Amino acid sequence: MWLGLAVISAIIAYHLHIPVSLIEICLGVAIAAIAGWLGKADLLGVDLPWLKFLGSAGAIVLTFLAGAELDPLVMRSKIKEVLVIGGIGFSAPFIGCALIAYFLLHWTAQACLLSGIALATTSVAVVYTVLLATGLNQTAYGKGVLGACFINDMIAVIVLGLLFSPFGYKTLIFIIAAAAVLIFLPLYTKHLTRVYANHSAAIRTKWLLFILFGLACLAAWAGSEPVLPAYLVGAMLAGSAAKDSDWIRRLRTLTIGFLTPFYFLRAGMLVSLPALAVAPLAFFLLLGGKFLTKILALCPLIGIFRSGRKEKWYQTLMMSTGLTFGTISALYGLNNGIVSQAQYSYIVAAIIASAVIPTFVAGFVFLPKRLLPGDASHLQVAEEDIIEEG
Repeated sequence: MWLGLAVISAIIAYHLHIPVSLIEICLGVAIAAIAGWLGKADLLGVDLPWLKFLGSAGAIVLTFLAGAELDPLVMRSKIKEVLVIGGIGFSAPFIGCALIAYFLLHWTAQACLLSGIALATTSVAVVYTVLLATGLNQTAYGKGVLGACFINDMIAVIVLGLLFSPFGYKTLIFIIAAAAVLIFLPLYTKHLTRVYANHSAAIRTKWLLFILFGLACLAAWAGSEPVLPAYLVGAMLAGSAAKDSDWIRRLRTLTIGFLTPFYFLRAGMLVSLPALAVAPLAFFLLLGGKFLTKILALCPLIGIFRSGRKEKWYQTLMMSTGLTFGTISALYGLNNGIVSQAQYSYIVAAIIASAVIPTFVAGFVFLPKRLLPGDASHLQVAEEDIIEEG
């Protein structure tokens, strides 16, 4: 059933010219609503352990692929841009949404802080699949967007840990082990690739999955975010990954063709439309707070680095998306008693809506077509970006 829904999503996405991840989310919402109306919601198996595993694996590998798109040369030339945009992209909605939850919804202080963190995140998974579908992931502009999303989410993970996760020996072990792995990872990967890549069956993919799942396991054990190390691994291996486009393409096919449909479909199925219909005010306040604070804070700021109207609004809307880190933060709050089941539903619904609405608007209204691969102008723009920033 789930793979059948993935096939249907791909067909719809092709005809509507919309990234398949968004169709999978919307289809998940619709299927869950129909199943609930028929009284058959349990048949979807949303909480089955193997479904959770495949979805989590898809999020981890997709996050790695997004990190691998960060060309080191381009990122160094855009370091000021991604740090400023990523920092403001988190702080503005974090403060704004927390204040909305406290003064308008009258939630507890801890619930307000957690909702602020969850709604301040972006979605590397959604942004990457959208950029991949348009080809913007190949441009300096697209790599800058991904870099800003990464900084935004990295700050969110750090703040979540500082506010709600006690710093103990497990955290220290995770930081030291992750740092050691990341420092030596490019050297060991290069050696393994040179010696075994053409003589052993898919050893690079096995090695990569071992590292990704190992660090994810260590992060979960330490109470941190399992997806964050995957982005760092991708960034560390970006240089070597760019030299082997065939391997990256095969890994991308495995991830988007098999793993991520479980993640995006399940994310959509977690939204309860009947619950939102009973008390929609909280949903609209949280969603409006996220959009308003992101747009008011980021649009003028991005305008400093981007003169084109479409480029400025497209990046602003991409930074307004949310999914992976946001839903994980909300689930962390639910599991630890920080938010109630109803509060969790409002937060997750707002997060998923933010994954769909800005992406649709950005794709149909503000897509910077002059930067798309196939248009020779994007090469000139990318070169000018590097010259200006460097």
